[in-house]
Amino acid sequence: MNNWAVILGASSGIGRECAIELAKNKINIFGIYLRKPKQYIEELEDEIKSYGVKVIFKKMNAANESNRLDALNELKSIDKINVKTFIHSLAFGTLKPMIDIEKNNQLKQKQIEMTTDVMSHSLIYWTQDLFNNKLLSENSQIISMTSAGGNKQWENYGAVSLAKSSLESATRQLALELAPFKIACNSIEAGVTLTAALEKIPGFQSMVDSALKVNPHKRLTLPQDIANAVVMLCLHNSSWITGNTIKVDGGESLTN
Repeated sequence: MNNWAVILGASSGIGRECAIELAKNKINIFGIYLRKPKQYIEELEDEIKSYGVKVIFKKMNAANESNRLDALNELKSIDKINVKTFIHSLAFGTLKPMIDIEKNNQLKQKQIEMTTDVMSHSLIYWTQDLFNNKLLSENSQIISMTSAGGNKQWENYGAVSLAKSSLESATRQLALELAPFKIACNSIEAGVTLTAALEKIPGFQSMVDSALKVNPHKRLTLPQDIANAVVMLCLHNSSWITGNTIKVDGGESLTN
């Protein structure tokens, strides 16, 4: 079989590190990205190719149905393809309060719906299409990326928290329904990880400072830490680990 990883959000942060580590383990990479410049993507492609695998990067809105179907058609054209893992690592949402004295500063319906659609619902639609097109097989691994924000509240984080909670629920439901086909589905809850997405959260520095104090390892979680966990799951030829939210945080949640 021709093993591939399909990664949404593959050009930066956790998604980027997952692509590199999976390539080191001889998994071909089909990466979706939205905003990185062409030169950056070409350099990333060259690095991934240096590990002796094939790589395809597509610039597109992963939450757009037409774009998704185009990507699926390209995947189907790859000879003897097996999607060994599908990684949902999209971080795109509105950071505003639900309630504010200034009405115009409150979250709007479209902003809430967009955030949840991108960061949660798209997991379902991509998984359905991969399954329906027979691109997944026994022991394929579906992995979504959540955060402590799925069960904790921070200022201006309401729409994203809602989306993360939804993502975790969708992950569990997919795990239940894919189990008869021996396909696993889990969510990874990273500790505080210094990424571009984190830096967009108002007051993120206080989150960083707190994590450094309470994490037993006395450091933040790195994208590399998450990628290492992803590789362990992806190379684990079993569907028995499924339906979980797996904390990959160096023990941060033990004392936080």
